[in-house]
Amino acid sequence: MNITTDMIKELRGMTGAGVLDCRKALEGADGDMEKAKDFLREKGLALIAKRAARVASDGVIELYSHGNGRVGVMVELNCETDFVARSEAFRKLSHELALQIAAAAPLYIKEEDVDPDELEREVQIATAKAREEGKAEAVIPRIVEGYIKKYKDETVLMRQTYIRDDTITIQELFNQNVAAMGENLVIRRFARWELGEGLPKEEE
Repeated sequence: MNITTDMIKELRGMTGAGVLDCRKALEGADGDMEKAKDFLREKGLALIAKRAARVASDGVIELYSHGNGRVGVMVELNCETDFVARSEAFRKLSHELALQIAAAAPLYIKEEDVDPDELEREVQIATAKAREEGKAEAVIPRIVEGYIKKYKDETVLMRQTYIRDDTITIQELFNQNVAAMGENLVIRRFARWELGEGLPKEEE
């Protein structure tokens, strides 16, 4: 099958992979876009795993203010070289992460960062709620499992749905950028403040 420039451009837009990689993937998949995408995704994940061991000490601290100063976000995104740190793609990613944090208010970066005590508390809440609703004991573990999955999807940044594209998660957006930039990228830390946060609420 003849692989056209438009096909390569479309695949590159979906995956963030390089032109040559996209061409090879399409040729190997005989022009099947979904198969080519899966191939690049597998290749990209393998490369990401290798790059994860490399030190990422350069980068940027992105500051973002939203809602006329009602919400403020600071996020540190690291990479391996100053060259990538100064690139438009890297700066855009750091800004998109700050937007995501402002809008979706995650509590953690990765699933393994979740506080075990907090997770156990959520399990107890979900179990008690299921029993109060009269659910059978046999199905409660499955209900709790679904509740905890939803909790992680909402509170873990990497598991959240990307606010600009609800077909991908932040992890997938991140993986696309790692593959495209060719360096190990690390979201080191973030902080989010909201005006009046922590103040006692007035009684009605």
